[in-house]
Amino acid sequence: MTTDSQIAAILVLTSALVFSASPPCVHSQQPADPAKQSREEPALNIPNRPAKKLYSGEQGEQHSEIKFMPLTRKVTAKIHIEDPNGYFLPNLHPENFAVYEDGVRQENVNVEIERSPATIALMLEFGGRYHELNKTLGTEVPAIGRQFLEVVGRDDKVAIFKYAGKLDTLADFHQGREGLDNIFGTLNAPETSENNFYDALLEVLARMRSVSERKAIIAITSGVDTFSKANFEQVLGSARGSGVPIYTIGLNHLMQLEAVTYGNAAPFARINWTAAETQLEALAKASGGRAYVLETDAQIPGIYDDIMENLRVRYVVTYISSNTATVGPPRSIRIELTNPKTGGPLKIHDATGKLIPAKVFVQEAYSPTAPG
Repeated sequence: MTTDSQIAAILVLTSALVFSASPPCVHSQQPADPAKQSREEPALNIPNRPAKKLYSGEQGEQHSEIKFMPLTRKVTAKIHIEDPNGYFLPNLHPENFAVYEDGVRQENVNVEIERSPATIALMLEFGGRYHELNKTLGTEVPAIGRQFLEVVGRDDKVAIFKYAGKLDTLADFHQGREGLDNIFGTLNAPETSENNFYDALLEVLARMRSVSERKAIIAITSGVDTFSKANFEQVLGSARGSGVPIYTIGLNHLMQLEAVTYGNAAPFARINWTAAETQLEALAKASGGRAYVLETDAQIPGIYDDIMENLRVRYVVTYISSNTATVGPPRSIRIELTNPKTGGPLKIHDATGKLIPAKVFVQEAYSPTAPG
């Protein structure tokens, strides 16, 4: 016979079981379709980056490197992948890469990140026709140049040049790192001279031809030219075909601020600073580099970090070509970013959750060649 106390215990236990088995009212709607939820969720989130690009003007095509090994049919492609502001896009995985060769998707694709050492020519504008502006060059340029040494790696090679009427070599690529810092301490206010930027840049480009490693020119310059033998179109053509990205750090704003103190009567008031800045942007774009406009000294570290990331960091994509021929005509290559769960394009969200596009820079084709 069941007692009153036993009945009460059964009622309490039954109530507890019913409550625990019933879903909370906030979840009373039908559960989401897992497949649909997977499609809607972003496949990649990237860390917080600056809200805008650091460089001015447009960025040109970024150089990619593709090598083919005939004996193994191994293809190695070193490529840029960037967000809309030109920053390296991290956190990608091998399964996000769909590689197509002559329209055929390749299998067993491997992906790594490479941070390569570089050979860099640092060009310093150090003189011109106007004594007043040369005083600014004498203080600003050594300070800007010295900060570059803070981002130089142990395996990087650096040459330092200054130019005015002619190009002078302050350090070649074989000089030890320990002596580079002393160079900037020897730069006093430059003498009055011509300012032959075009000729100087052509000469440095010529010196870079023999460099086989990843290479670049960083030019700390106003872009103003007074008496070069070469003209701008010649320099632009050389930059376009050089394979050497040119990164310019424009001094125009600093020079303009100095010029304003002397008024419109000063001879340098007639300098077309805007035209010089436009030419620097064109040179950077044609060569695959970037043009920066320096407005305050506080920008310098960020500019150098941006340059070195753009120059050094690549995704390295490798695969065994499905084409069994070891020689033949050029083969087209295409690399897309995909979501392996859906097979569709990879959705990329920034730190705020905004959906952003990605730019993959890879050359359109490569030529398989037999061993030399």
